[in-house]
Amino acid sequence: MNKIIIAIDGHSSCGKSTFAKRIAQELGYLYVDSGAMYRAIALALLRRNAISNGHIDPDALAEVLASSQVGFAADPASGSHITTLNGEPVEHEIRSPQVAAVVSLVAAQPEVRTLLTAQQQALGEQKGIVMDGRDIGTAVFPNAELKIFMTAAPEVRAQRRLRELQQKGQQLSLDEVLASVLERDRIDQSRTHSPLRQAPDALLLDNSHLSVEQQMQWVRGIIAQRTAQTAAHP
Repeated sequence: MNKIIIAIDGHSSCGKSTFAKRIAQELGYLYVDSGAMYRAIALALLRRNAISNGHIDPDALAEVLASSQVGFAADPASGSHITTLNGEPVEHEIRSPQVAAVVSLVAAQPEVRTLLTAQQQALGEQKGIVMDGRDIGTAVFPNAELKIFMTAAPEVRAQRRLRELQQKGQQLSLDEVLASVLERDRIDQSRTHSPLRQAPDALLLDNSHLSVEQQMQWVRGIIAQRTAQTAAHP
């Protein structure tokens, strides 16, 4: 079967990763969590104590970018892929609250986005890839055969995020989580370099009231159509 690139963008906590993983699993494609790549750079900076009071030490940032290669390795235990930093598995560390607190700041740096965009594009050279993030369809793969922009009502996203945090033993109020979601939206949409926006040719998917299976039913026919179109017009 002819392979395509599937780019999924959207707001935080709207289920992009879960959706993208399901698509990749069904198609036998590589799944790439672009957010994990930014988290890996944030982790590298934290390890150098290079972030303080909302400021990133520019010299440390330059050193990290010059010496960091973010990738993905197969995890036999889970059957999925885990994030690596210079070959070191860091999947667990990049999900820490400490990394979560600074990743938006790190992702807003133009130098970081330039480096990771190049690494992401290299991963998609052979196609057969599903990547989710904030600027995949607009900056990383502007010519992707299928672009999807996901969203959900802020209150719905906050409730989903709250459940995730509670499962990890973290106790926050819904109001606190909602404020965090809205702030993340503000940062993502207002940054100067590659802000979050829906590509003109991206399909909108509002999953406020849709299950993952309902989303999969929606996308299967679209993927088949785009794959056939690519085969007919290589």
